[in-house]
Amino acid sequence: MKTDAEIKEDVLDELAWQPNIDETQIGVIVENGVVTLSGVVNNYAKKLAAEKAVKSVDGVKAVAEDIKVIYGVNYKKTDKEIAKAVVNAFEWNSSVPEDDITIKVENGWVYLSGEVQWMYQKNAAKNTIKNLLGVKGVSNSIKLENNIEPKEVKDRIKKAFHRMAMLDSNAITLETHGHTVTLRGKVHSIKEKEDAETAAYNAPGVYDVKNELKVQYSTEYA
Repeated sequence: MKTDAEIKEDVLDELAWQPNIDETQIGVIVENGVVTLSGVVNNYAKKLAAEKAVKSVDGVKAVAEDIKVIYGVNYKKTDKEIAKAVVNAFEWNSSVPEDDITIKVENGWVYLSGEVQWMYQKNAAKNTIKNLLGVKGVSNSIKLENNIEPKEVKDRIKKAFHRMAMLDSNAITLETHGHTVTLRGKVHSIKEKEDAETAAYNAPGVYDVKNELKVQYSTEYA
């Protein structure tokens, strides 16, 4: 089992490995497998990249992220300018049903709400704007709503898990109740936990996923 010191070393190495992250700007504290990130970066994409990199490290059970985004004076945008940029970005992305999404911008934070039919549309909305200049963060509260009945959901999700090379599908159990799927079992990293949740959301008719997967060290699978 990894010690907190070993996890911290791996986290720092992973951050240093990422070409778009300056690891010297990010502080790392590890306690009982929980990683706390702090520091300041100059755009939201770097903040997301740091969080994503840490989640892929074996032994990390959770991430508490306190990285702040502060733009330089020459790159600051007003909320009105950011809102216009968001609208334009949505119009250029065919995966985003812009008419079904409400946009609010406050102090550089973009708040998304509304209803879409598919999880990929919800994800596309966030991914389309996360790199826009001036954006400090995105709160994605878009809900899923469609008329598809969840048929053979378990089989579809299990097949999706089998297609994911890094995921041990045999270590995950599925329960379905109407449009809700509950995931239980063990995974090696937070990234695998999130990948499993995304795969479940992508199944037709799934509105909600209760992700109760536990992140455990790989040595515990022996």
